[in-house]
Amino acid sequence: MKRLWYNFMWNKNRMYITELLFLKKVKNRDIKEFMERNGLFMKVLMFNGSPKAKGCTYTALEEMAMVLNEEGIDTEIMHIGAQPQGSCMGCGGCSETGECIYGGAVVEAAKKLQEADGVVFGSPVHYASVSGNLMGFMHRLSWSAGKYLKYKPAAMVVSARRAGTTSALDEIAKIPEFHHMPLINGNYWPMVHGSTPEDVKKDEEGLQIVRNIARNMAWILKCIELGKKNGMEHPEPETPVRTNFIR
Repeated sequence: MKRLWYNFMWNKNRMYITELLFLKKVKNRDIKEFMERNGLFMKVLMFNGSPKAKGCTYTALEEMAMVLNEEGIDTEIMHIGAQPQGSCMGCGGCSETGECIYGGAVVEAAKKLQEADGVVFGSPVHYASVSGNLMGFMHRLSWSAGKYLKYKPAAMVVSARRAGTTSALDEIAKIPEFHHMPLINGNYWPMVHGSTPEDVKKDEEGLQIVRNIARNMAWILKCIELGKKNGMEHPEPETPVRTNFIR
């Protein structure tokens, strides 16, 4: 009986995949119609940590959004870098109210995350680090709304004129690693270079990398959604154990 069920689900999913592959050769609109018909509604929330609303970081995020949209996945780029975000004060207020008591973009993002299936963090490089605003935003979001991040695929991209990119990426990666979030990669480190959006558009390799990441994100999101439809949920974590170095 179990084997019959697996054979049925395999054939059913093979029909899904065959139709998707066929539609990819036709029109992007058809892909979205197929996904809606089969209840595959997905959205990726993208955070722009640059002080500039439509600068280099936005250009990279927009390139990713374009590919995700082609794959039938909705996107939203939320600009959080224009206003000071502050850092987590460790006050514990969010544990009482259910949200960061300092409000602002963190509370707004937490609400949006409840409807999102994937997340992208984008930032310019400032002194070999992510922007101060994005750093504070991520820390506050992680602590007050981490439950809305859990198990959602995450990606990242940084923009720089010249250097400091890998250390900035390392900082962003710390948040997904804390919340069971699969980190989506491409064929190289996710970075673009340039001082202006026009410069970034000339970075052919950088833009190709973020497009590859977007395709991989779409693939993983579709696999997860099909898995859910077939009763495959994410694993339950073990009860956290804390080992102190000093006793």
